[in-house]
Amino acid sequence: MSGKHSPQNPEHYLERIADVEMTAVMSKAINEGIITEEDTAVFFYDLSRLKARIDNLITLFPDSTLHAVAVKANPLISILKYLEKLNVGAEAASLPELYLAEKCGYRPERIAFDSPVKTWEEIEYALKLGVHINIDSFEELKRISTLLKSVNSRSTMGIRINPQVGAGTIELTSVADEYSKFGIPIKQFRSDLKQAYLENEWLTGVHLHVGSQGCPPELLIDGIAIVLDFAEEVNSELQKQGSGRRIDIFDIGGGLPTPYSANDNIINMSDYYKMLRSRLPKLFDGRYRLITEFGRYIHANVCWAVSRIEYLKQSENLQTAMIHLGAECFTRECYHPEIWYHDMSVVNTTGALKKAHPKKSVIAGPLCFAGDIIAKNIELPAMESGDYLIIHDSGAYILSMWSRYNSRQMPKVIGYYGEDFEFVILKARESPETVYRFWDDS
Repeated sequence: MSGKHSPQNPEHYLERIADVEMTAVMSKAINEGIITEEDTAVFFYDLSRLKARIDNLITLFPDSTLHAVAVKANPLISILKYLEKLNVGAEAASLPELYLAEKCGYRPERIAFDSPVKTWEEIEYALKLGVHINIDSFEELKRISTLLKSVNSRSTMGIRINPQVGAGTIELTSVADEYSKFGIPIKQFRSDLKQAYLENEWLTGVHLHVGSQGCPPELLIDGIAIVLDFAEEVNSELQKQGSGRRIDIFDIGGGLPTPYSANDNIINMSDYYKMLRSRLPKLFDGRYRLITEFGRYIHANVCWAVSRIEYLKQSENLQTAMIHLGAECFTRECYHPEIWYHDMSVVNTTGALKKAHPKKSVIAGPLCFAGDIIAKNIELPAMESGDYLIIHDSGAYILSMWSRYNSRQMPKVIGYYGEDFEFVILKARESPETVYRFWDDS
């Protein structure tokens, strides 16, 4: 799969996918046999829309910026390889994610390694590979200092600093409150952090991440401003010492919220960039090479999930659709439905949108526990067994959270591009034999 698929109308592709597009794609996939009887569930990825998001990001930020797209948002190999062709990097939060990026062709200098629990062996591997390393603790800093005595490395390195600006509206995805398991809190350890930069000449970067979804852009920028002030303070001291070096890499993290509903009033990347540039001009005057780590913004709105409605349980005032996707991938939606929401649509067996006779509905997954409910008490058209349920905005942190509970098969992932919806299979549906091999210890 190449990295082309250029959209003819880029602005349109920065918007969420409309029902009219999804139903047209569904109808074509059904007619062409792309969806078969065994495909009880599939994921559709709009590759033109994905490219438009990447192109927009690259166009906005300075040319020197490394856009390290979060692997955890979507680790599909076909998608990682596609993104690598679009001139972006990868942000890896574990050794396997680092390995995935390496195997998918990302050059070491275009990989940021962010795991908060790196082992000695993992650090050594990263140092020898030459990736950018974001250090999560003073203890990790000591390990790197020890390893650099025997390892010749081209890696650049920075410390992850918790700016302690507070939490957003979703506590579970906010990582810059007074306490966070990530990074080093600046209020308690500002002087120690400063000393670390003055003593270690190989420390040339800073890193922060405020949170993902639920964090307004103002909060993100507040966090960046605090770390920028710290970097400028360190650089001023280094200049006084005449060391000839400075902090010159600034990783601003990701976290820009993504719309999951037509009612979500969420800033776009262009306006966020304007806010950043207006408030923090020093980030953009050439003194820092920027790194971004956007994942949800890139992936969420370019993909949608489909499940066949296998059974429909009817009562006087409620219809329950029993579908083939549940908590094995829509984990957050099942455990925290008050926070995580997706728009949904219903189409018939030919892919045509259904609108008639709305009824209070429950969307239940296939797993054997009572909490496997994606949505409760929502209004959906009258459904029948054999219809398809479309779950919008399913591109980020859905497949990557796949669980082996009940040993469900991971579904087929289909890419499409262009106005004529050309199809490409990004991942085949797992077979029972594939699942067997996963559990086999022989």
